[in-house]
Amino acid sequence: MPSKNEIESLIYLLDDPDPEIQNSVQNRFRELGENAVPLLDQFRLQTDSDNEREVIHEIIHNITFGTLYEDFSELLEVGVNNRLQLEKASFLLARFGNPTLRIEEYQRKLDRFSEELDDSTADSLSERQSMHALLKFVFRELRFRGDEKNYHDPNNAYLDRVIDRRKGLPISLSLIVIFLARRLELPFYGVNMPIHFMLIFEGEDKEVLIDPFDGGTIVSYDQCHYFLKKNGIDPRPEHLKKASCQDILSRSVRNLLHSYSKLDKEAKVKDLQSLLQLIELKG
Repeated sequence: MPSKNEIESLIYLLDDPDPEIQNSVQNRFRELGENAVPLLDQFRLQTDSDNEREVIHEIIHNITFGTLYEDFSELLEVGVNNRLQLEKASFLLARFGNPTLRIEEYQRKLDRFSEELDDSTADSLSERQSMHALLKFVFRELRFRGDEKNYHDPNNAYLDRVIDRRKGLPISLSLIVIFLARRLELPFYGVNMPIHFMLIFEGEDKEVLIDPFDGGTIVSYDQCHYFLKKNGIDPRPEHLKKASCQDILSRSVRNLLHSYSKLDKEAKVKDLQSLLQLIELKG
């Protein structure tokens, strides 16, 4: 096991301009592997330097990505074909941004949200009323919202950070609703509409389209057709159908690919491409 002094010395040497020293430091971190992660994470949380924090984060990512890839592969072998498996996969993907993420803590947060809503709507509600109650709870009471200012910030795509910050992309906001709906046995699902991900409520007598980026506003099929045409896309029936969990997972990864491409994070892009290939291969 590495000592605190060794980790501190290695972090200090990362600033050395000598390429050979840099090489030696990186090799040592590779040798230490995941045994070094707890101490590295401790230094990452304690440092006041943004640059040092980013460097340590990259080291932790490089050490842990192999395990994340293996965990992803194992889950895909089982199959991501229902909302529970999609939730597991989405939290695994969140580990790409936060390798030391304690997934159980965030699953418990979702549990508490659903229990809070269930307690407040204990009286018998109609299907339509239940739909509105969940949308009101997520977008009004919990105040989840779309991040219009920094749309391409990777934080908007990671489920844990969306829960903490209460803002995200259309797809990540949709996942919050979908995962709460699973706990409450409500028929909310995703719609893989081009450009703008949507929600659908599959009622017994009617399907309802919902825009998660606009505070859970109910929209019509005509409005969606108009939006697609306005953006140069010829609307097709499949654009507004319930998406498979596999398609949702692939789109989540593609969103991150796009965000890191804009930030010129080539190593992150390469690793995400390997995850996307794995999803497509196993699918």
